[in-house]
Amino acid sequence: MSNQQPIDDEDFGPSVSNGYKPGQKKTMDEYQTLDADDEALRRWKESLGVSSAAASGDDPHNVVVLQLILEVAGRPDVVLDLTQTAEELKKHSFTIKEGVEYRLKVLFKVQHSLVSGLKYRQVVKRMGVRVDKSEEMIGSYAAKPDIIEKKFAVEEAPSGMVARGHYEARSMFVDDDGTVHKEWNWSFDIKKDW
Repeated sequence: MSNQQPIDDEDFGPSVSNGYKPGQKKTMDEYQTLDADDEALRRWKESLGVSSAAASGDDPHNVVVLQLILEVAGRPDVVLDLTQTAEELKKHSFTIKEGVEYRLKVLFKVQHSLVSGLKYRQVVKRMGVRVDKSEEMIGSYAAKPDIIEKKFAVEEAPSGMVARGHYEARSMFVDDDGTVHKEWNWSFDIKKDW
């Protein structure tokens, strides 16, 4: 069961994909029988994995977010284990060197049904003031047993004396239906060196 919550609170505000209206939600069985005589649609559904049996697991959630990884060239990856509880994740903090180029990567599984328009949203605050808000589209996926890896665009950490310090972040994975699949708070420090 997914945690159904509104996401347009004061931190996140409305989605940057304003104007987009998701279609009516369907079950995996409905997708499998939809337009069975349409060859092009059949191939498209196969490319999504809709034609195969839906992956199932012990976890009742449709999307199981496993890891968020910070990749920096020439350094070991910083791995945030998202299977931990919200309290454990809140205690997690790490350091980012100012001005360094980095990329976020997420590992997750989709099970039980199709997920449409999965997004990663993040708000970063410093001393209680929002300094960054971002949204990254991850995509739509059918249930399957494979772990899915999604790499985000390369970014550059802020630099300079003003940018150095402690930051609090709030992140979530949410889909077009407004279902919040994972939400947590965490922190990081931007320093002159590692």
